[in-house]
Amino acid sequence: MKVIIGAGNTSYEGWISTQENELDILKREDFERIFGKEKPCAFLAEHVWEHMNLSDGLTAAKNCYDYLEDGGYIRVAVPDKNFRNEWYQDIVKVGGNGDPSHPAFTHKIVYDYKTLVSVFEQAGFEVELLEYCDENGVFHYKYWNEKDGRIGRSLRFDTRNSEEKLGMVSIIIDAKKVKRIKEYN
Repeated sequence: MKVIIGAGNTSYEGWISTQENELDILKREDFERIFGKEKPCAFLAEHVWEHMNLSDGLTAAKNCYDYLEDGGYIRVAVPDKNFRNEWYQDIVKVGGNGDPSHPAFTHKIVYDYKTLVSVFEQAGFEVELLEYCDENGVFHYKYWNEKDGRIGRSLRFDTRNSEEKLGMVSIIIDAKKVKRIKEYN
């Protein structure tokens, strides 16, 4: 089972779309109610984590880890604090541009890649960076398969990007739940 968290209008073949009122990733009881003993093999969360503070983001990552099958993954995308574009930073900043009707109005954090990776590593995941800007604003990209979770606000799929100029980027990670082998003495 593959699950989109905070899907909004997003739907992909083979994926179950959920909304916050169905699956609040801060509430373990929502995971229990929806999944029971059946654990998803994949989660997809595009521009969800920035709507939680850092502490809640860690709680959500731990819940996803606990309810993901061994060997499963979560693909996460969030706005990038290091992307050097004034228009972009104005719309993704905490509180957005101040317009309550804009989704960014509820942003509580803007991640850099190190902070996002740290959240998921603290939750127990092994993390692979797929797209991000470093501290110097340099964009880094590693090919990723869209069948494993398509991110619309990405280098390849956002129409605001071209070969000449980046207009919309995200930090994109794959966080994998690696089966741990117990050590016996």
